[in-house]
Formats: sequence, C-alpha cells, structure tokens
Amino acid sequence: MANKSNLPIIVVGGGLAGLMAALKIAEQGQKVRLFSLVPVKRSHSVCAQGGINGAVNTMGENDHPDLHVYDTLKGGEFLNDQVLVREMCYHAPGIIYLLDRMGVPFTRTYEGLIAFRRFGGTLHHRTAHAGASTGQQLLYALDEQVRRYEAEGLVEKFEFWDMIGLVKDSEGHARGIIAQDMQSMEMKKFLSDAVIMATGGCGLVFGKSTNSQVVTGSANSVCYQAGAIYANGEFIQVHPTAIPGEDKLRLMSESVRGEGGRVWVPKKPGDPRDPLTMPDSDKWFFLEEKYPKYGNLVPRDVATREIFDVCLKGFGVGGGDNMAVYLDLTYLVKEKGKEFVRKKLGAVLDIYSKFGGGDPLDVPMRIFPGMHYTMGGLWADFDSTADRRLNWDSGKNHMTNIPGLYAAGECEFQYHGANRLGANALLSCLFSGMVAGKAAHIYTGNLPKSAEAMDASLGDAELKQCQAFQEQVTRQDGNENVYRLHQELGLLMTKNVTVIRNNKDLESTLGALSDMQQRFGRVKLVDKGLAGNHELTFARWMYNMIVLAKAITRGALLRDEFRGAHYKPAFEYTAVTRKEVPKFKTTTWTDDGDYGPYYMARTGLNLRGGAQLTPEQVAANKAKADKLSPEVIEHFKWFDEVNEKWNKPTLARCVNTEPEITYGQVKMGVMAPVPRKYD
Repeated sequence: MANKSNLPIIVVGGGLAGLMAALKIAEQGQKVRLFSLVPVKRSHSVCAQGGINGAVNTMGENDHPDLHVYDTLKGGEFLNDQVLVREMCYHAPGIIYLLDRMGVPFTRTYEGLIAFRRFGGTLHHRTAHAGASTGQQLLYALDEQVRRYEAEGLVEKFEFWDMIGLVKDSEGHARGIIAQDMQSMEMKKFLSDAVIMATGGCGLVFGKSTNSQVVTGSANSVCYQAGAIYANGEFIQVHPTAIPGEDKLRLMSESVRGEGGRVWVPKKPGDPRDPLTMPDSDKWFFLEEKYPKYGNLVPRDVATREIFDVCLKGFGVGGGDNMAVYLDLTYLVKEKGKEFVRKKLGAVLDIYSKFGGGDPLDVPMRIFPGMHYTMGGLWADFDSTADRRLNWDSGKNHMTNIPGLYAAGECEFQYHGANRLGANALLSCLFSGMVAGKAAHIYTGNLPKSAEAMDASLGDAELKQCQAFQEQVTRQDGNENVYRLHQELGLLMTKNVTVIRNNKDLESTLGALSDMQQRFGRVKLVDKGLAGNHELTFARWMYNMIVLAKAITRGALLRDEFRGAHYKPAFEYTAVTRKEVPKFKTTTWTDDGDYGPYYMARTGLNLRGGAQLTPEQVAANKAKADKLSPEVIEHFKWFDEVNEKWNKPTLARCVNTEPEITYGQVKMGVMAPVPRKYD
C-alpha cells in the first residue's frame, strides 16, 4: 500500500526547467524545496536571447508540429529520443500560449499576433521571441508564478546553496541531497522521496564559454559519481557566433542571423581594406554560397565547422591570429532602418557595443565560435503508450537509472541528439520540467515507505563523506593553484574536445586529465576561512569537473564516426571512401527523396512510423530505388552501416572516477534516420 509522502520534493536548479518542475509539483498541492546557486532570477536561463520554438504557423507557411519534429530529429542527426521529441513539439504551441497568458511580453506583429522569426535548421518562421531577451522574460514570468506558491508555503527557496552529495537508501533509491550554504559554508542533509536535477550544462569544463560562471556541471558530476549514467557526454555544441573575451565568451544570438545578419570574409586572405568600403564582389558570403537553401541559418554545428574552416584556411579577420569572421547587420539597416533593427535586437547589440567595441548598426561585428551548450547529460527514461505516445500517468518519465532521481533541462540528454537546433533549448527546459514535475509527484505518491519513516541516520554517511572531502582539501599544502589548474583544463578541453577531434589528441587528453586529477591532491587553498569561501567551493567544483571531463573525452575517443557536433574528419564519408559525396535528392518529412525508396525497398518498413509495407508498396519503392546511380547506392549503404553501429546513445558509468562506456538504443517511433543535407 502506498504511503503518501509528506516530505517536500527537492528541485536542484532555479532556471526554467527547475521553476517549471516546482510549479507543476506545487499545483498538485505538494511541497517543494528549490535549491539554487544564485537568486533564481540570475539563473543561466536569463542569458538566453533568441526565442522559443513552436509550430504556431501565424506566418501562413503551412508549418506543423510534424515538421518541427522532423527538423529537430534531422538537426540532432536522429540520436534524439523520438517519442519525447514528438510530444515536446506537439505541446510547443500550447506552451507558448501559456507563457503569453503568464505575461511574457512577446514581440507582436502589427495585427497583434505573436511574432515569429526564423532560426537555424528550419525553413519556417517558428521562433517566438521577446525582443532579444527572451530567456529573461520567460524566467521572470515563471518566477512570478512560483512566488505565489512560495507565499502559500508550498515552495521554499534555498538560494546560494550548492548541492554537493546525493543521499541514497539501502536499496539505492534517491532519498535527498547534501547541500552547502555558500555563505556560512554549513553542510546539511535534506531528505526527500524524489530529487529533480535541473542544473544545466557544464560550460566551465571548457574554460571560456558563453555560459554563466556557475555553470560547471558539478552537481551533474555528483550524481554521475553516485551511480547515475551520464549519456552522450561527447556531444558539445559550439555556437558559431560568440564574442571572444579575456574572461569569458559572450553569445551573439542566432536571432541576428534570423533577422537578416550575413556572415562573410574577404575573398582575398588578409585584405586590409575597411569592410564598409569593400564592394560585395570582393566579399565571400560562404554560408550563402555553400548552402543556398538555408544560407546563414544552417544548423549550428554546420555553421561552426564552416567558420572554423575558413579561418584555418587564412580567410579570417580581426588581427592577431585572424580567427574571426564578419557578422554584418548593415545590409538589414539599409533595408529596414536602424530603429527597426534596434527594436528587434537591442539587447544583443548592446552586448556587442560593450564587449566587442563599435556599434553593430554601423560596422560589421567580428565573431568566432565558442562553447555554448551540452546536448548530453544525465540519462533519463520515459514510459510510452502502445501507440508510441508519452504516458503522462507514469512516474518513470525523466527518471534516471537511480530510482527517485529525475533530470530535466540541459542537464539531461534526451531531446537534442547530436546537435541542438536554436530556440529548442527554452522549449525543452519548460517541457521537461513539466514532465519531470508531474512524474515525481506521481512517484512519491506511490512509494511504500517515505524517507521520513526510515532510520534517522539516513544521509549521515553521505554528509560525513562531503565533510571529509572539505577537510582534506583545506589541509592540503601543495604547490598547485586551483584557478590555474582550471585554466589548464579549459585550454585542454577547448583545444582537443570541441570543433575538430582526432583520436591521438583525445588519448593524450585523457592522460592529461588523469595527471590533473593527481595534481588536484596538491592544491593549496589561499583562503582557509569557513564563511563565504568561494575558493573552497570552486575547488569542489574543479574536482567534479575533472571527473566529468574524463567521461566526455572517453566518449569522444570511442565514437569513431562523424555525427552532428562530434566531428572526426578521419571518419567522414570522403575520408573513408576517398570518393566525393554523390548528388541525391533530400528526403524530408513530406518527400521520400532518393533515400526513402531505397530504405523502404530494403527493409519493407514505412520510413515514417515503421509500419510493415504491402508487397505492392515494396515493389513500387524497389522500382524507384533501382533507378538510383551506383554511387548513390554505395553512399546509402555506407550511411546504413554507420547508423547500425553508431546511432546509439553513449552510456558512461563512473567506476572509481573512471568512465566505463557502453551503448544503448535510440527510442524510435517517428522516422528512420535519413542522410542529413542542408544544401
């Protein structure tokens, strides 16, 4: 018989995913304890600029949730969990209207409708936005709703608290957390019957990134070290347009290209002329030239590689190492005027004026790719119905392999596959928070025994372990500085585990990480105080980042393919076969193209949904496939072989701080993988 829990559910993280999870739990009348490193209004979600996707179709482009599903799967190179992606995309319009009712000041058309802009990886205007500060507006609106329940006593916030340990019972179920007050440095155990992780990505593992300075992945690493599977860690998104800085990188939103910004370099390497006086005939609009259909709005992994490539070939601009390209809004200014552009993009333009120098309305911006997002994260499950839809009545949804431990938002792996499409991040945070919040409420209501009825010593062992770690680090008297060690980590990971990867460098990186872990034992803290000791907090983060970096790097080393953001040139089709990729017609959601008939004739299954075809349908597809050239057939066979071997999520388990890698199965149900083309 279920023993309904009276303990609050713990939510770790105060961004969009955490707030939405807390909101959904409180709506059921159940209490929530919400932990955040910072005041929730300063959570990293506030930095999101561009918008949130949903196939609302106010532009009359015949957009549909199915097309949103297809674009998301194709963008992620079919490594996404398809049932969840479909559920998310079908709920997206309703989520946007919900936010509208909450008071989010979405940009409007002249008719008063919510305005939508186009983002990368789609041909539709699908991105609702609030100027160029969408994340801030969404976060503030959600916090207003949560504060209503806070006033009623259903939500209790613990701001400036760091999760440093996971409490488990004798059966291995999550039963709470160990957290540390970052001001008093007090450590406490907090018991619960469910813990929802909504702790974001791991940007600081790569040193400089577009992420906030608290986005370390430390809490995710804590769960990983406690037995949670870390999935697809090697899939790291490097955003194509960031502003380099001495301290960190600043994002230059995809919305700039969505509104009409153009990427270019001079056709002549090292051309010293002023970009404003250079004629178009001397400019190379390389994205528009290589991808005429999508232009400057190809998916982020594609744009990043192209920008990286032109800079390595000597076409870059910017002085010094010339590792930058122009992102030019002056064409849009000439067409629409400065007032129009500033109204659309004011927030991001101010960022460039402050940190990049110069007014983007008058001069082209100089940008370069920078680490931005974590597609991988804590492995999480879901329960589906017989017709391959999400079973909303299951407590299994978004639960990790540790019963009672949930993951939502950027810290989990399910929605984005090998590459995230722009403006799907805010959507996946909100949707996964909805799912996880409801599932945790269902789960705790069906437990046979609550943590409050267990032995009073529950959690004491984990608390002592956290205290012992702190005492050890405080006592160390070596010659290593934790901040210098972190700088080395960032340089190492950025150089070898971001845009271009090769096995030799990845192997050496693993060796360097093991050496770094040993050197951590020689870290000497300058600050020995026990109040507001950020150096001590950062030392704990640093250790956890090293452990997580090993899982990321090991996954990258073992995955010998080129998929999405994981680019190993040695395993491209052209590198393996020494042949050019042949021309063939793209397969889409609405068009079988050339691969569709080949696949359906070979498997006897429908490309979409996987239903068995009739003999007549198989014969008709075979007749079409027989007309394909031998070069195209050879390429399709290679594509199938690679997918058979590698279209599987990487599953990392932590054994004595070392990652043990196995592979799972992608949960299909919508569409078979098809070759990814954007030209």
